[in-house]
Amino acid sequence: MLRLAALAGVLALLVLPLSALAAERPPRIVLDPGHGGPQEGATSSGGLQEKDVALQVARRLRSLLEKQLGAQVLLTRDDDHFLTLSARVAFSNEQRPDLFISLHCNAMPTRRTRARVHGLETYFLSAAASNATARAAAARENSEAPVARKARGDSTLAFILEDLARSEAHQDSSRLAYAIHPRLISRTKGSDRGVLQAPFYVLNGVEAPAVLVELGYLTHPSEGPRLGRAAYQEKLATAIAEGVKAFLADIRKREADRPSVEVVTP
Repeated sequence: MLRLAALAGVLALLVLPLSALAAERPPRIVLDPGHGGPQEGATSSGGLQEKDVALQVARRLRSLLEKQLGAQVLLTRDDDHFLTLSARVAFSNEQRPDLFISLHCNAMPTRRTRARVHGLETYFLSAAASNATARAAAARENSEAPVARKARGDSTLAFILEDLARSEAHQDSSRLAYAIHPRLISRTKGSDRGVLQAPFYVLNGVEAPAVLVELGYLTHPSEGPRLGRAAYQEKLATAIAEGVKAFLADIRKREADRPSVEVVTP
């Protein structure tokens, strides 16, 4: 009986989001500027590279989050070096963040689609992509992922506990995406390509609410150059910071309304 009560307490703690467990400290946020080093990502016709735009926006966003929220903000990379997707996930989980945001720029493969397709997309994890656009974005960003993941040796109980913990994190990933995305559209006046779901490797395994933001299409003749401008990058960073602030406020309210859990120990 006592063992069951203790297990119930463990379950309750595991399904709480990390923000609730870390209520006594400032928010801890991991930002993940995509690509880096020889992995340049998308490139505009003028030579602007995704890896540079992602890092520039991440630095601006870090500054805003530190000033506005007093947050502790960590970047998976803070210079132009290559970091595997697995290393990005591992780094994030070591920090035990309250949320994780991966920043990228999109691209189109043909002259016709480059001239036509532009806009912003915000993603959270799903085993199946929302549509062809989401499938293509995940395939491009997952190109650096390992071919296969190492077999897991977890016990059934450990797997169930982990699944319970990630279930609420997944729901909160959706909430985070919907907090950020409309603010991005409002601030930038960019084309709204929606909140989508896709199997992004970098989101799979992060033990916190996690989203991936495609900041725009570098291959578009007008949106591409705009992504390299400081003023536009500041709009992007401001919108994401506003979304993060709203999300954290919503989580704090939810946790304040949640009944306390009494853990019974032997």
